[in-house]
Amino acid sequence: MTLPIDPGAIAAGDIGEERATLAMDHEAAIEHVREAFTAAGFGVATEFSASAMLNEKIDAGRDPYYVLGACNPAMADRALDASDKRIGGLFPCNVVIWQEETGVQTVYHVSIMRIARLLGMAPENEEMADIIADTGELVDEAFGNLDTE
Repeated sequence: MTLPIDPGAIAAGDIGEERATLAMDHEAAIEHVREAFTAAGFGVATEFSASAMLNEKIDAGRDPYYVLGACNPAMADRALDASDKRIGGLFPCNVVIWQEETGVQTVYHVSIMRIARLLGMAPENEEMADIIADTGELVDEAFGNLDTE
């Protein structure tokens, strides 16, 4: 299958990639990230330990890896309208926390708003540009709330 876009041509900024390093244990990092995103206006719609599931189901031997499905309802509502409801296929906005080594966690996020536009699921117009800018500010605030190395 040939991809319609060249993944190598996509820069981190094109997908709103954010990354931070936390010097704390995994469980503390999950709670810290949850609090940082909540303080920035996100709720946590869903969450799960991907590593626990994979280790249980297929004995994967994964180090701690946790997914927080963050959502800002006002932004989600705007994005659904702007994308003719298609962006819901990417909901929620995931924030991932994985253990690099004991006491060192990575927090990772990509913008589903930017990705939806790259994939043609959301229009390239002023309304969507405003949504991307607004959600970007919220994510920047959330990452600013993290105590990073």
